[in-house]
Amino acid sequence: MASAQFSSPRSSVATATMAVPGNSGGVRGGCSFGRANIFPRKYHDAGLRVRNVATRLPETEVLPEKELSPEKGVGCGGKLAAWTSIRQERWEGGLVVQGEIPLWLNGTYLRNGPGMWNIGEYNFRHLFDGYATIVKLHFHDGRLTAGHRQIQSDAYKAAIKNKKLCYREFSEAPKPDNFLSYVGELASLLSGASLTDNANTGVVKLGDGRVVCLTETIKGSIVVDPETLETKGKFEYSDSLGGLIHSAHPIVTETEFWTLLPDLVKPGYLVVRMEPGSNERKVVGRVNCRGGPAPGWVHSFPVTEHYVVVPEMPLRYCAQNLLRAEPTPLYKFEWHPLSKAFMHVMCKASGKIVASVEVPLYVTFHFINAYEEQDKDGRVTAIIADCCEHNANATILDKLRLQNLRSFSGEDVLPDARVGRFTIPLDGSPYGALDAALDPNEHGRGMDMCSINPANLGKPYRYAYACGANRPCNFPNTLTKLDLMEKKAKTWFEEGAVPSEPYFVARPGATEEDDGVVISMISDKNGEGYALLLDGRTFEEIARGKFPYGLPYGLHGCWVPMK
Repeated sequence: MASAQFSSPRSSVATATMAVPGNSGGVRGGCSFGRANIFPRKYHDAGLRVRNVATRLPETEVLPEKELSPEKGVGCGGKLAAWTSIRQERWEGGLVVQGEIPLWLNGTYLRNGPGMWNIGEYNFRHLFDGYATIVKLHFHDGRLTAGHRQIQSDAYKAAIKNKKLCYREFSEAPKPDNFLSYVGELASLLSGASLTDNANTGVVKLGDGRVVCLTETIKGSIVVDPETLETKGKFEYSDSLGGLIHSAHPIVTETEFWTLLPDLVKPGYLVVRMEPGSNERKVVGRVNCRGGPAPGWVHSFPVTEHYVVVPEMPLRYCAQNLLRAEPTPLYKFEWHPLSKAFMHVMCKASGKIVASVEVPLYVTFHFINAYEEQDKDGRVTAIIADCCEHNANATILDKLRLQNLRSFSGEDVLPDARVGRFTIPLDGSPYGALDAALDPNEHGRGMDMCSINPANLGKPYRYAYACGANRPCNFPNTLTKLDLMEKKAKTWFEEGAVPSEPYFVARPGATEEDDGVVISMISDKNGEGYALLLDGRTFEEIARGKFPYGLPYGLHGCWVPMK
């Protein structure tokens, strides 16, 4: 049962048009889902208005795609759709809404992530290998339409055309036909030609309105249309900085674009900025690594109003692992605890490094936020930076193998995680601190996939939204609202379901930090799925819209307000 419960009025399920694989690759016809009581749970709030939305869309072309063979799901007899490939290349239609969508919520939530983990009979190994699927939830006047499309990266198109892997993914490498082709593939890797452009990680709206899907390879920056989800082409950087990789999570606002470029030759990071409307990255400064044979992985990083925080994890890039045809347990990384861990702080205006401190060992994919701590005279004395921290346990990467995700047996195998809070002094001290921002048991000792009210980016804040854990589990399975002032958490949970990243959208004109809604997409235990809206304050469910079929798990999203 979901932790926030609602009444179950009868509803008419909308007719939607979806692409169904057929011999011609076209559409066999509309898929009609007749009358059904799709919410058997009982709810607290009676009399919630149900809005029926039936949207007939033009026929769409599809690319026939063989589903993965059934495998045991997450405690649900193989029915969970989260870890199986998308059924068809594209679909769009109206959703029946159970509950009531706030009339002020007008815009599109976009979510990116891996959605196809096989090429014919060949199944990929890792969650991060899958070819990108962009999903949209479009809200307007209390109505909800949804859709998805495969991002047309070169890697995806080549795999479909040749029926085999043609580019290096997170854990996968093309199988050479002979020794000469192996040598050629290594040369292509060194030049970056064989690295994937599979933009399956995040999606951002730039200050000029362009929407870009991203991954950790620079070539994997792809522009999409937020309305049709059509792939528009590559986002080509106009500068001469070069490089092969960057942070998968740039900091993007209406006025700023910041990212980090790891330097694998002279271990360090370039801190770069890009103006809205520009494709030119400009170097603000450089941070040299203080430990290890290579830079630490920088999947994400935080900023404050005046500073960029550059993390240097002991989980470091490894050139030898990049060259391997078969993955190691840490894939393209190596764990170097003796190299220590550091946090660096750079001034946005000058590029000067104002602090570089050693901190306890840590592992994080995602930073939540950072802000400047001031004394009574208004002088900045320290930087506070929060992240989803995995207790310096790098095995979390291997836990994300698809085989592990599909074979949950009831044993509690998800490694512990917490809200890790760094304190970085600006007084010249050589050491910083890393502590838990609240008791990890508040959120089930699981913590990842976070969002905040964007108005508080780089500023003091109280609330964050993330995925936590209701144990036993093998993957984060709750949505959690964190109150970092009261050091408490509220949780949404539904037995057997896997929720994706909770994304906060503030109510226009709101003055309270948590005045808004939280959007997530859920894969339920019956192989189905739905869009979920929670009240940002109470964290109770206010609406949901059922998809015609379950969608694969997705990673990160962004909000595109209606013009």
